[in-house]
Amino acid sequence: MLRVASPNPVLLLLVILQWLALATLPFLSYAPNRLVSGQPLALWSLLSGGSWLLLLPLALLLVLAFRSPQRLTLVLVVALSELLLTLLVALSGHQATVLAQQGSPLARTAFGSGLWLAGAICLLMAADALARLIRRPLWRLLLNAQMWLPVVALLLLGQLDQLALLREYANRQEVFDQALVRHLLLLCGTLLPAILFGLPLGVFCYRRPRLQAMVFTLLNIIQTIPSVALFGLLIAPLAGLVSAFPALGRLGISGIGVAPALIALVLYALLPMVRSVVAGLQQVPAGVTETAQGMGMTPLQVFCYAEVPLALPVVLSGLRVVAVQTVGMAVVAALIGAGGFGAIIFQGLLSSALELVLLGVIPVIVLAVLVDALFKFIISLLEAGRQ
Repeated sequence: MLRVASPNPVLLLLVILQWLALATLPFLSYAPNRLVSGQPLALWSLLSGGSWLLLLPLALLLVLAFRSPQRLTLVLVVALSELLLTLLVALSGHQATVLAQQGSPLARTAFGSGLWLAGAICLLMAADALARLIRRPLWRLLLNAQMWLPVVALLLLGQLDQLALLREYANRQEVFDQALVRHLLLLCGTLLPAILFGLPLGVFCYRRPRLQAMVFTLLNIIQTIPSVALFGLLIAPLAGLVSAFPALGRLGISGIGVAPALIALVLYALLPMVRSVVAGLQQVPAGVTETAQGMGMTPLQVFCYAEVPLALPVVLSGLRVVAVQTVGMAVVAALIGAGGFGAIIFQGLLSSALELVLLGVIPVIVLAVLVDALFKFIISLLEAGRQ
């Protein structure tokens, strides 16, 4: 009796969406300058010569979608997804170079919606295959990260320099570098006070269960205030303090800028930080603390050597949430003069320049993903060491 292999429904759906995205949506957008809407360019109009090899991994992925997800099949899916992503980006860079040679120096070639969607689907296909193939989170994280290595290589080799986003970066490199430094300053300036205030407050809430509800209610109220409103509420009090105490102004504190942004970001960070500390300490088994006390440890030693190591992964998970949240909310802080990538984004919105908006948005996404991956990596190492 002939046995028909069961298809992989997730991969099949993603491959179908991949074909539809590349066949129906614009692959690139070409505009005579950065302020004019671009003309959509379909993928099929750009394929010539060796470019038709792009269809080979697409066809092979479709074939693999009808095979049972065994180990070799999953490895091939990851390899073909990475190859397809590399070919798509390489083709876009090549076409941008060709169009730049044919057009004016002000012309812009940008990624189309089809390329954005196709690239995202490549990453999803690889992530799904790796989730089935590898159980250990650490290796899964590293293999997902290596998907970007060929794209980074193309970037470093200058193959993508004629794309609109890279040309925008070349024109504003100094502004971009300043925005990166300011965004990292806001991130680090938020995490450090969040740890210094959140850890003791979390331990206090754990030791005093009766006061825990009151503290969480206050922090929940702060969390529900819209970020723009909280930034605005801090302007008047800080301006009044600087007027009363001019020395604060010489320290860089003012009603607008970094000071109100950091205060607001720290206030938003307290709730997830305190909750993670309380949750981490609550999940420590009572037998561990009793054993530590039976060994003659003091309460401080029990806390440092028994409770903290067991609660640390949960606490780091809360700090991960705080870090990713801060990266995103720091964008809004640009409205009160805090700088960062938000300043580039809002400038692009005001001038209706999509590439300028993306020049601010993409680094924020990348920074959030890197911060999230870094904390996941550390948590995975702690859990692996414990096992």
